[in-house]
Amino acid sequence: MADTIVDPQHPKADELYPLALLIDELKHDDVTYRLNAMRRLSTIALALGEERTRSELVPFLEEVTQEDEDEVLTVLAEELGKFGEYIGGPEHLHILIPGLEALSTLEEPVVRDKAVDSINAICDQMSVAQVEESVVPLIKRLSTTEWFSSRVSATGLYAHAISKVSATGQSELESLYKDLTQDEAPMVRRAAATNLPGIVRVLPDVKFEGVVYMMFQAQVLDDQDSVRLLSVDVLIAIAETLKEHEVTKYNSELISFTTALFNDKSWRVRYMAADRFEKLARALDSVELREKFVPAFVKLTKDSEAEVRTAIAKQIPGFSALIPQADILEEIVPTVELLAADSSQHVRAALASEISRLAPLLGKDKTIDKLLPTFLTMLKDDYPDVRLNIISKLEIVNEVIGIELLSKALLPAISELAKDKQWRVRLAIIEYIPLLAEQLGEGFFNKELGDLCMTWLWDSVFSIREAATKNLKKLSQVFGIEWTKQQILPQIVQVSTNANYLYRLTSLFAMTSLIPVLDQDTVAQTVYPFVTSLMEDPIPNIRFNIAKTFKVLADAYHKNCSSEEYEKIVADDIVPRLHKLAQDQDVDVRYFASKSLDEINNNSNNNNNNNNE
Repeated sequence: MADTIVDPQHPKADELYPLALLIDELKHDDVTYRLNAMRRLSTIALALGEERTRSELVPFLEEVTQEDEDEVLTVLAEELGKFGEYIGGPEHLHILIPGLEALSTLEEPVVRDKAVDSINAICDQMSVAQVEESVVPLIKRLSTTEWFSSRVSATGLYAHAISKVSATGQSELESLYKDLTQDEAPMVRRAAATNLPGIVRVLPDVKFEGVVYMMFQAQVLDDQDSVRLLSVDVLIAIAETLKEHEVTKYNSELISFTTALFNDKSWRVRYMAADRFEKLARALDSVELREKFVPAFVKLTKDSEAEVRTAIAKQIPGFSALIPQADILEEIVPTVELLAADSSQHVRAALASEISRLAPLLGKDKTIDKLLPTFLTMLKDDYPDVRLNIISKLEIVNEVIGIELLSKALLPAISELAKDKQWRVRLAIIEYIPLLAEQLGEGFFNKELGDLCMTWLWDSVFSIREAATKNLKKLSQVFGIEWTKQQILPQIVQVSTNANYLYRLTSLFAMTSLIPVLDQDTVAQTVYPFVTSLMEDPIPNIRFNIAKTFKVLADAYHKNCSSEEYEKIVADDIVPRLHKLAQDQDVDVRYFASKSLDEINNNSNNNNNNNNE
C-alpha cells in the first residue's frame, strides 16, 4: 500500500503528499525524524480528511506497529487514543482497536501502558453496544493469550469496560478477572492487584462476597509479597466503597484482614500497611477502631524494620485525629517519645516533619507539657534533616501555645542552630526568620535576633550570604522603611569600607536587594552615595556589580518618580557614571556597564513612546 501511495504517477499524487511525506519520514534512519512524524499524525489526518484517514492512514499505521522502535511506538500509541475526531467520530472508533491491540501485546511496558490508556480513552467514548462488540472481545483475547505481557495489559482494561457494559457482561468480565488474580505468572497477578481497586470502585453492586471476595482473598494469601502488599490498596478501595454506600455488615471481616496485613511476615507488606494507615483507619472507621487499630499502630512504631517505623511515623497526626485525646496521650505520645530517640535518622526525620501537627489535637497545656520537651530534644538532634523538619513546621506549634512561650523555649535552640556547622541548617533558619519576625514583633526581634541576621551576611558559604541579603528585604517588608533605616542601612554602609572585598561585595548585594522596598528619599540620601563610593573599588567583581546596581536604581526611580524626574536623574547621574564604567580597563565591567546602558535606554525609549501616545 505504501508504494502505491507514494507513486508519482498516482492520479492524486498532490493530495497524497502529506501521507507520502509521513511514510518517507517513518523510513528515515534517524529516530528523531520518525518521532517527529508520529507527533504530526493529527496534522496529516486533518490534511487527508476523515474518509482517507480511515481507509489509508489507519491501516498504514497498523503496519508500523510491528516494525519501529519502542520510543516511536510509544508516541503512536498515545496519538491513536486522540484519533476519534480525525476518523469521523465515535461511530468509527472500532477501527483503531486492531492497531492498539497490537501495541498492547509488545514487550516494552511503556508502549503497552500507553496503548492501554488509549484503548480506555476510546472505550469511554463508545456506546454500550460498541464496547460489547469491540472492546470486550479484545479483553477476552488478551486475557487468555499465551504471552504474559498481553495478560498484564488486559488487567488495565477491565474497569473502563465494566463501567459501560450490561450486568451480564459485568459478571462475565468479573469471572475473567478472577482468573487473572490467580494467574501462574507473578507479574500478571501484580498487575491484577494493581488494577483491582479501579474495578471495585465501578462495580454497581457493593458487597464483599462472591467474586470480589475471592479476588481479594487470592491476593492476601498470595505467596509473593509483591502481590500481597498491593492488597492494601484493594482493601482501602473496598472499604471506602462500602462506607460510601453505608454498608457496614462487612466491617469486622475487613478489620480482620487489615490486622493480618499489619502482622504480615514480610516487612514490605507491613510497610505498605503502615504507609496507608490513616487511609485504612478512615475507610474502616467504626466502634472497633480503638480496640484494634491503636494497638496495631503502637506495634508498628516498634517494628524491627526502620522502613516500617519511618512510614508509620508519618501517619501519627492523621491517625491521631481519628481517636480520642485520651488515647493520644496514653498511647501515641509515649510512642512519639520513643521514635524521637530512634536509632534510625530517617525515622527521626520522618517524625520531625509531622510531630508539630499533634499540637492542635492536644491543645495548649498538653502541648507544653507533653510535646514541647520532645521538640527541644529533636532540635538538638545530630542529623540535620531532623532539625530542618522541626524548624520548618514551628508555626503550627506557635498557633497553639503562642509566640511568647514558644520564643522563650525555642529561641536559644534557634540561636544555636543559626551557628550550626551544617550550612543547610543555617539556610533553613534564615528562611524561617521573616515568619518568626512577624510573630515576635519588632522590639523582641531586635533584641533577640537582629544581630544574628546581620551576622549571616558575612558567612563563609555563598548560599548563606545570598539568602541573608534576600532575608533583609523580607524583614524590611515586615517592619517597614524606618526600621530598615535605623537597624540595617547603617551597618551595611559601615562594612563598605572593610578591607575584605567579600564583605564589600556582600554589602553591595544587600543594599541592592533593599532598593525596591525603600522610598525615594532614602535611595537618594543613603543608597546612591553608597553605590557611587564603590565605583573606584580595585576589585573588578565589585565594579561590574555596581554597573548592575545602577540599572536597579534606574528601575526604582522609574517606579517612584514622574517621567520628567526619571529622565533627569538618569541623564544627569546614572548614565554618565555608566559611561565611565563602560570605559573600564576590565572587560567584564565594560560588558555589564554597556548592558545596563542599553536596558536603561530601552526603558527611556518606551517611556517616550508611551508619552507620545
